[in-house]
Amino acid sequence: MHPNLETAYQTTGMAEVRHKVLRNTYGLLGLSMIPTVMGAIVGTNMNFGFLAGSPIIGMLAILAVFYGLVFAIEKNRYSSAGVFLMLGFTFLMGLLLGPLLQLAFRFSNGGQLIMTAGAATALVFFVMAGIATTTKRDLSGLGNFLTVGAIVLMVAVVANIFLRMPAFQLMISAAFALFSSLMILWQVKVVVDGGEDSYISAALSIYISIYNLFTSLLQLLLAFAGERD
Repeated sequence: MHPNLETAYQTTGMAEVRHKVLRNTYGLLGLSMIPTVMGAIVGTNMNFGFLAGSPIIGMLAILAVFYGLVFAIEKNRYSSAGVFLMLGFTFLMGLLLGPLLQLAFRFSNGGQLIMTAGAATALVFFVMAGIATTTKRDLSGLGNFLTVGAIVLMVAVVANIFLRMPAFQLMISAAFALFSSLMILWQVKVVVDGGEDSYISAALSIYISIYNLFTSLLQLLLAFAGERD
């Protein structure tokens, strides 16, 4: 085969693989919203009083289950089992929205704020995904920045468990909203550039960013636009 033709063939093949991973990633993300909504409906009607009684123990238990499922999904990132684990994970994440949604419904405009947060999250996702898909710039340096940001945010979250400062919580929510938006941009760009060959792993990482973005925006909206009955 002529070298130029072989190179062109390989390039085309790689582009098709990247397109397939991206398409399947979006498909799994869309599918994951179904168990998330189902979990949220169940969570809204649950009693989470046991978490209020022991917030630290509850947080540790949730983190253990969270990372356990993430580990299991990554171990099955190339098999159908990973898809089913992903759907179970998203149901759990929807369930954990319960306390925040219950808080939102205590406001007279809580339902409207939930819809606004959802619409804003979708808008940010489509904008960031669009930029990542079309830009020719190398965003690899963004990964290092986000790594440092993740560490800082986790330290802030742990600190606020003990401090319980409302103003600090709002600062964390605003930082998480910005961080999650940049994460979506970077994660989609990684897939577009061929840096991720598992659509399950890609969907998992992007889903977590979307989830964090939604919860952060909703907390900010409740703080600044919530109307008590």
